[in-house]
This record gives sequence, C-alpha cells and structure tokens, in this order.
Amino acid sequence: MKLDSSIAAIVTGAASGLGAATARALSEHGVKVAVFDLNASNGEALAVEIGGVFCAVDVTDEASVEAGFAKARAAHGQERVLVNCAGIAPAAKTVGRNRETGATRGHDMALFEKAIAINLVGTFRCLSKSAAGMATLDPIDGGGARGAIVNTASVAAQDGQIGQAAYAASKGGVLAMTLPVARDLMSEGIRVNCILPGIFETPMIAGMPQAVQDSLAAMVPFPKRLGKPEEYAKLALFLIEHNYMNGEGIRLDGAIRMGAK
Repeated sequence: MKLDSSIAAIVTGAASGLGAATARALSEHGVKVAVFDLNASNGEALAVEIGGVFCAVDVTDEASVEAGFAKARAAHGQERVLVNCAGIAPAAKTVGRNRETGATRGHDMALFEKAIAINLVGTFRCLSKSAAGMATLDPIDGGGARGAIVNTASVAAQDGQIGQAAYAASKGGVLAMTLPVARDLMSEGIRVNCILPGIFETPMIAGMPQAVQDSLAAMVPFPKRLGKPEEYAKLALFLIEHNYMNGEGIRLDGAIRMGAK
C-alpha cells in the first residue's frame, strides 16, 4: 500500500510512546491520522502537531470505540490503516507472599481481567470494527487490497517473566489471533500483522531510575540499548506498505530473550 494523502489511518494508544511515533511517521507520509487515546491533553496536542484529529477513546467501551470511529471517519473518511498500540503492562505474581508474615494471596483478578480487556479484547474490538469498514471500500490495486492492520503484542507473549501472567496472556492472545484473523479477512483484501516489541523507551520506562534503565539496556544483545519508538514506527510502516506481509508476528527486540526475571 502506498502511503500518501489519499489514505486515512487510525492509531490507538497514540498519545504517547509507540503509538505517537507511529502517528507522526504516518503523518510524514501525508496520511490523515486519527489519534485514539484516553489522554486528552497529549492526544489533542499530537493531533494539532500532525494535522490530525483526536478522538477520546476507551478501547474497553463499545460506545466509546463506536464514537471514535464515527468521529475519525467524519473527519478523514473510511480508514485503510489501523495500528493498535493501546495497552497496559501490569505486574503481579500468580501467588504473592507477605515477606513479614508469610501469608499468601492470589492474583488480583480485577487486574488480570483489566489486562485482557484492554490489551486483547480492546485490540480485537478496534480491528473488527475497522476491518468491517475497510471491507466496504473499493480495492486500491489489481490484487484486491483494501487495507492493512498492525497489532502490538510483546516479547512477553513468548518470554513472559515472573509477575507477567496477565500481561503475557493478553499479548499472547494478540499474537495467536494474528493468523486466524488474517485468514478471516483474506477474501476482503485486508492484511493483518503483529509486532512483538522488546524493551523500548516508552513513558513507563522513562519514569524509572536511570540505573534501572541502564540495567535493562544491558540485557539487550545488540544493539545494547533500549528500542526507540521511531524504530517501532518504521516497522509498522513497512508492514503496512509491503503487500506480501500478512499473518505474521515479528519480534523487534535486539535479539533479547527474556529470563525468568
């Protein structure tokens, strides 16, 4: 797919981090971008910066997502591109133990369900609604292409660490559904791919002490540093533009393989 001013795109979780970098990269190609996020101040500022439109969207809420798509399409027309970056990264062990008393406690189920609701169900909710809209469009080439979707999993989908049961389950689901969704949409000319980022310079990482950031960077074989959001965006655009990339999950991690902790 050629990215230019004739293309509309939606990026979820676009107010910061990987999503913001992707929204900027799409805009640099002339694409009309809708910024989906709950962070109104950052989202509005980014939309102004890139000449896009901000839509306050909670991916766990059906009505909120519907309203976001309606607003984006009213501004830019039906999108041919969706990049799902909205997500959270909770940490809690399946069984915790009080260090002083030795008392045990089970995983907070509300936290587990929240991770699944945002990372997995929210991703599917947005992609299914976007794909339904893309399917109404005329193909843009002789091969019948109508659109492209990129979802965000994590290396935790394959290398989940201690305390990442909820996160790994949610991201594992995003990875696992990539191929069947691509197969579901093959007759509609809509491609679906998935990126599994390693440790990136996101706002969550940036808020950690520098010593912790340095320790994380040292875990990466090469290049021995944290990933940059712009590098995620570059891969996302490659997956959108390359018409033969479909149904694939790609690690973007500097060859890291996460240990137990």
